[in-house]
Amino acid sequence: MLMPGMLLGDVFPNFEADSTFGRMKLHDFLGDCWGVLFSHPGDFTPVCTTELGRAAQLSPEDSPQPQFNKRNVKLIALSVDSLEEHHDWSEDIMAYNNTEPESQFPFPIIADDRRELVEKLGMLDPEEKDRSGMPLSARCVFVIGPDKRLKLSILYPASTGRNFDEILRVIDSLQLTAHNRVATPVDWKAGDSVMVPPSIPEQDTLTLFPAGVYTKDLPSGKKYLRYTPQPNTHQH
Repeated sequence: MLMPGMLLGDVFPNFEADSTFGRMKLHDFLGDCWGVLFSHPGDFTPVCTTELGRAAQLSPEDSPQPQFNKRNVKLIALSVDSLEEHHDWSEDIMAYNNTEPESQFPFPIIADDRRELVEKLGMLDPEEKDRSGMPLSARCVFVIGPDKRLKLSILYPASTGRNFDEILRVIDSLQLTAHNRVATPVDWKAGDSVMVPPSIPEQDTLTLFPAGVYTKDLPSGKKYLRYTPQPNTHQH
């Protein structure tokens, strides 16, 4: 669903668009932060409302759970509806969160009622259509690094809501591995042991991993399952 030729590691398009925070240019908005751009099939829809509600709980610095803010991550939502509808929908989302509807929604929602941006970014879901027969945007998640390069993409169908705990988990992994020569194993969570990549020679592990490395014995005798305690995380 990515735009043709766009791969992990490519510079993410520096698009300009109208949003509930005003006219924005993606790279300028992100600055030196990480970014999560996530699209929605439509305003005033049930699954999208629960998703944006959860994201709104996890985003602002003054919230009880400022999970994205403390990771230096800016959120940007996108839906194929108008700015006026976005502002009205934001009140519903805040009410869903049992927050005063007139409270400031904590991150921008991009208006793409002409579907120009979702088409450019390959976000349209041909299987899901609105009442007029127009295709809706799928539930895309793009994680963009401070270098403005695409670090991760996840694609959900319109019928399946996203898991923001998983999005936070993969951001932890991306931020950790961006600054440390490690990999994260299956079901890894921040604080768990990490893995030493096979590309690192045995003689270098003592210098690179002073906390120690342990190897799991395998029937093949090959020493490729090497673990070490998680190094310090550099999030910026």
